[in-house]
Amino acid sequence: MDETAEKAKNSKSGRTGGAALGLAAMLLASALTVPAAAADLSSARTLVPVGHTVGIKLFSRGVLVVKLAEGNTPARACGLTAGDVIVQCAGNPITSTEQFQSLLQDAAGESAKLEVRRGSKLLDLSVTADDNDGDGKFAIGAWIRDSMAGIGTMTFYDPESNTFGALGHGVTDVDTAALMPFSSGSILPSTVKTVKRGETGAAGELKGNFDMTVDTGDLYANTAGGVFGTLTDQELMERLGDKALPVAENDQVHTGKATILANVDGDTVKEYEIEITKILSTDPAGRNLLITVTDPELLEKTGGIVQGMSGSPILQDGRLAGAVTHVLLGDPTRGYGLLIRNMLKNT
Repeated sequence: MDETAEKAKNSKSGRTGGAALGLAAMLLASALTVPAAAADLSSARTLVPVGHTVGIKLFSRGVLVVKLAEGNTPARACGLTAGDVIVQCAGNPITSTEQFQSLLQDAAGESAKLEVRRGSKLLDLSVTADDNDGDGKFAIGAWIRDSMAGIGTMTFYDPESNTFGALGHGVTDVDTAALMPFSSGSILPSTVKTVKRGETGAAGELKGNFDMTVDTGDLYANTAGGVFGTLTDQELMERLGDKALPVAENDQVHTGKATILANVDGDTVKEYEIEITKILSTDPAGRNLLITVTDPELLEKTGGIVQGMSGSPILQDGRLAGAVTHVLLGDPTRGYGLLIRNMLKNT
C-alpha cells in the first residue's frame, strides 16, 4: 500500500524526532551493484510466488528534506525545498542525519557548499547554519530523514538467481511522496500479530513484528515496480525453491476470477479469491489491474486490501499474473495491481 512503514529516522538539521514513512514508487541511482543474474528476470519463464510479509529496512543515499521550518531560516535562504536530497556537504558525501549535523557543527556558522539532487537535476547551493536556539548546536531549519523500516509482502523468488521482488511499488517518504534515495537495505523475517480492518475512507493495516538484527536478504534496487534483492537465508531459499509457476505474459491476464497469496495471520500464507474487474493499462509504471476481493474469509479478517499487503502475488489460470499495489480508500474491498511482466521490467 502507499503507507506501510512502521518506523523511521527523522531530524531537524540533525536533531532527532519521530515520523512515519510510506511506500510508493520511483527510481534513483543506487550505490550498490545489481547482480548480473537479476538482469535476466524480465524474461523469466517461471518464478515462485511467495505472499509472505517481510520487514524492509532501507538506508538513503544522502538525506531527504522532509519539510522546512517556518520563518527566515538558512534552509529557505539558500533555496532548499521539501523533496530535495542533500548528497554532499562541504565536499563530503552525506551518509546520515548525524553526520550532516556534525558537518554543520564543523562549519561553525561559516558558509558550507551543498550538492543537492532535485528530481533529475543536481544543484550547487551554499548554506550558513545558525545557532538560533542558543544551545551551541548549528542548524539550518529543515527536517531531514535518512532511513525507514516497515512491513510489506514478498511477491516472488527466483531459485535460479536467488533474487526476489516485493511491494509492487517503490519506497517513498509519506510526508513528501518523494522516493527515499536508495543506498542500501535488507529484508527481515516478519510475523503478523494483528490486523486493523480497512473501512471506507480509512486504510487498514497489517501489524507485525520483525527483528531488526536479522537479515534474510539484501536489497539492490528500489524502483517503480517494487524493491528487489538477493536472498541470503539458505533455509528460506530451500523452503521456497520447489513451488515455481509459469510467469504470465501481459496478454494472458484477463478479467475474471483470480486469487492472491497473502499472510494476514501469524506466519501462515493462504490463497484468497479475488476478481480482476478491469485491465486498466499495460504501462510498466502504471496501475494495470483493478481488482476486487471476493473471498469471505479475507473480507472478514481484513475488510479487503490493507497496508502491508502490497506485493501479494496475483495468480490466474495457474500462472503468476501480477502483484497487489494499492487499495481504494473509498472501498477497501477494491484496489489496484501491477502486471508481473511490468514488475519484472523494473529489475
